[in-house]
Amino acid sequence: MLRIKSKGHYDKAFKYLADIKNPIKKLLLKTWLLDKYGEQGVEALKSVTPVDTGNTRDSWFYRIKVNEEKQVLGIEFCNSNVVSADYTAKNKNGSTGKRQYTVQVAILLQYGHSTGTGGWVEGIDYINPAIQPIFDKIAKDAWKEIVDE
Repeated sequence: MLRIKSKGHYDKAFKYLADIKNPIKKLLLKTWLLDKYGEQGVEALKSVTPVDTGNTRDSWFYRIKVNEEKQVLGIEFCNSNVVSADYTAKNKNGSTGKRQYTVQVAILLQYGHSTGTGGWVEGIDYINPAIQPIFDKIAKDAWKEIVDE
C-alpha cells in the first residue's frame, strides 16, 4: 500500500486549470502571441508608407491591449510622427488669434489634407490594404486556438 501526505492547498493550480479551459481566458494568457502579429503589422505598414523624409515610415509601433474584466484582447497600430501648425481663428468675442494644433502625418497621408494655399492633397488608402491580411491571420489563428482545444 502506498500512502501520500501533503500540506497546503492547490487553489492556485485549480484556478489556473479552470482559466485555461475557458477559450477567451486561454487567449488572454497568451498575449505574447500577439507580438508576432504586431511586428508583422508594423513591417507591413512601413513597407507601404509613402516616403519623403522617412519619419512617418519609421514611426510605426503597436500596443497590445488587454481588458480581463471584459475578456477583450486587442492590438493597436499607431504612428507617432506628428506635425504642428499655426492657424488663425476668431474667438467668441470676434477678435482673431493664432492657435496651434498637431496632427498625425499618417492620417494626413491616408485621408488627405488641405494646403496652405487653399488646395487639396488627395489621400492614399495605404493603411487598410496593408494591415487587413494581418487582421485576417489574427482572426484565423484565434479561431483555430478556440476550436482546437
